[in-house]
Amino acid sequence: MLDLSLTTVLPEILSNPALLTIILLSIGTLFMNGAHDASNAIATCVATRSMTPTHAIIMAAICNFFGILLSTTISSAVAETIFKMVNFGGNNSMALIALAAAMVAIIIWGAGTWLFGIPSSQSHALVAGITGAAIALQGGVAGVNGSEWIKVIWGLIVASGAGFFLGWLFTKLLGAACENIERHKAERVFGKLQDIAAAVLAFLHGAQDGQKFMSICVLGIVLALGSSPDTLPDFPLWILIMCSASICLGTAIGGKKIIKSVGMNMVKLEKWQGFSATTAASVCILFSNLTGLPISTTHTKTMAIVGVGTAKRRTAVNWGAAKNMVYAWVLTFPGCGLMGYVLAMLFMGLV
Repeated sequence: MLDLSLTTVLPEILSNPALLTIILLSIGTLFMNGAHDASNAIATCVATRSMTPTHAIIMAAICNFFGILLSTTISSAVAETIFKMVNFGGNNSMALIALAAAMVAIIIWGAGTWLFGIPSSQSHALVAGITGAAIALQGGVAGVNGSEWIKVIWGLIVASGAGFFLGWLFTKLLGAACENIERHKAERVFGKLQDIAAAVLAFLHGAQDGQKFMSICVLGIVLALGSSPDTLPDFPLWILIMCSASICLGTAIGGKKIIKSVGMNMVKLEKWQGFSATTAASVCILFSNLTGLPISTTHTKTMAIVGVGTAKRRTAVNWGAAKNMVYAWVLTFPGCGLMGYVLAMLFMGLV
């Protein structure tokens, strides 16, 4: 088994510019994930004023870290899916260049959508970017492992269908159960429950998205060290800490735009409705973590919020804002995939 301990890898990072580049690009992709996907875990509790942005970000940072740390101890199913989804085998030097191109595409896509406050999924950008780069590297669809890639489609179905339905269902059930409870008492109770639900979702986000982005970081390290990317090595502690810190920094610096778009612009939520949306998203992501489906936190949470809004009344949803998000989701796969392909061809052609 390849030794990826910090004492082994650090001298290589300091002496190998290609490896240093991969580490920096990994931090960049994780930062954008924090600005986009991780922010969704805390969007509703901030929007309903259940928590201040500062407290929510601190909570998300802690829960993301433990989600990353504990999930890989229990199961690395999601990481295995991403690691095996595309083929970066063959010439390690060319593979490393193609992977770097994919990471650049992911960062550009994330920065562009963040600039306009559109909660595009960085998980989908990751899948699209590495797929486009792998196709460029292998000269065709032989760069794609269809049996693993199909899990992305199943993840989309879970995020869209189950996220919406559970958000709608939980809102209807809680509305009926709390119909005779005094409003201020219900708000106080659900404010606390929503904070707990947001912590759970932040933990599950770390377990889901942390695994995806760590697997690509490890793939880059494996390629840079000249090894064959056949088997996913165990994640060392220093990578867990680096990934968690990068995600949390992205949330702290860039998360407010996405929190506003998801938590405030689409549906005006009360605390019990925010709890319904967050719980619905948590159930979907937990199922995906256990089954190895690479699911998007952004996609799942947004569809859960739309489900909550629809349960109130159809006009409660700002369909214009929802439409912009759907456009971003639809364009991510071809857009970021094409960008990964073009940049990989360009970078490899310059060598």
